[in-house]
Amino acid sequence: MSETISELRCIACGQRKDVKTRQFRCDACGDLLAVEHDLERLAARLGPNPRASFDLRRAEMQLPYASGVWRYHELILPDLPKEAIVSLPEGNTPLYRRGAIERFVGTEQVYVKHEGENPTLSFKDRGMTAGVSWAVHAGAKRVACASTGDTSAAMAAYAAAAELSGVVLLPHEKVSAEQLAQPISYGARVLALDTDFDGCMKLVQELTASGAIYLLNSMNPFRIEGQKAIGIETVHQLGWQVPDWFVIPVGNAGNISALGKGLRELHALGLIDRLPRIAGAQAQLADPFYLSYREDFAQRHSLTAGPTIASAIRIGDPVSYEKARAAVQELHGVVTEVSDEEAMEAKAVSDAAGVHICPNSGVALAGARRLREEGVIGAKERVVVIATAHGGKFASTTLPYHTERQGPLANPPQVMEASLQGIEEALG
Repeated sequence: MSETISELRCIACGQRKDVKTRQFRCDACGDLLAVEHDLERLAARLGPNPRASFDLRRAEMQLPYASGVWRYHELILPDLPKEAIVSLPEGNTPLYRRGAIERFVGTEQVYVKHEGENPTLSFKDRGMTAGVSWAVHAGAKRVACASTGDTSAAMAAYAAAAELSGVVLLPHEKVSAEQLAQPISYGARVLALDTDFDGCMKLVQELTASGAIYLLNSMNPFRIEGQKAIGIETVHQLGWQVPDWFVIPVGNAGNISALGKGLRELHALGLIDRLPRIAGAQAQLADPFYLSYREDFAQRHSLTAGPTIASAIRIGDPVSYEKARAAVQELHGVVTEVSDEEAMEAKAVSDAAGVHICPNSGVALAGARRLREEGVIGAKERVVVIATAHGGKFASTTLPYHTERQGPLANPPQVMEASLQGIEEALG
């Protein structure tokens, strides 16, 4: 019997590798590797009542269980020693429910799982705590990623916490100023390249091919394991009741892959009694996954992503396409697309309800509304929309919408003289 509960398995041909390898593509067919747990042995480790154990850990104030990822240590990376864990901590993000958002979507129960309330203000922290922790366990000294913004912030922060040297490749002038400031502040070596994200992704794979620098993009299967905690924590917050739908924005497709994998494992282990459906949402000018879905995944589409306000998902060739396709098909899912105008209106509705989200999350919220209008989502179904990042990272997108009156919900400031009479007149 193997000493480890987990191993790496090729998602295409099934070739197996030891979890200690730094190789993330199959050397037989070239497809991605995934972490596969021995669920029978994992169930034995969890004990007879894992729900009760996880419930008790929610009261913990100290790491690792104070983390909304490592509270579920056995479900994430059971072979990772506790002493290797690098946590800021992350997770414990809220489920917001607002009447204005429910009216906008058109269903009776809509929750926004706000991953923008993680330490670096995006869901990437969940994957990066797992990825960097495993890098430490594997003895890595340098780590690298390509990024449209949020990945670089998370990697740089966790690398700094672990005292690792971080390298970031990002497309020049295609990320927000707030996003660019984060990896710089955390001390990473930031290289702004005259290409798009897909070009950066190609180069970072070449840079890390020898294994001397440890790759931390979502093709790294250990990162996917950390991101599973979004779905796990959500159903835990709902008292282990499974929503009817999860709706999530899709860019490089690692997050929808992770969500599907985590939910399938929860079901197999008996922690939930049914599986939800899953919906991916893309921006119209960066919609290769939607185009493939529309043809029932008969072929894999790739394209040069056009300019979109959803800059973090401006990706034309998703690395995790095959994993995401499997997640959608196994959870009876759907994929939709929305315009930038629809995404910004959805963002404005959420923001005005006190839930400040990023434009990419606006894509997911608008996607939920589109699916409700099409009758795919029922009026009485419980929906969880994953907000992937905080709106505070996107002032350069939010401000013009309001100050330049770009949409029906614009709320520009009123410039006026400094007098009480003027203020009273302005307030009616």
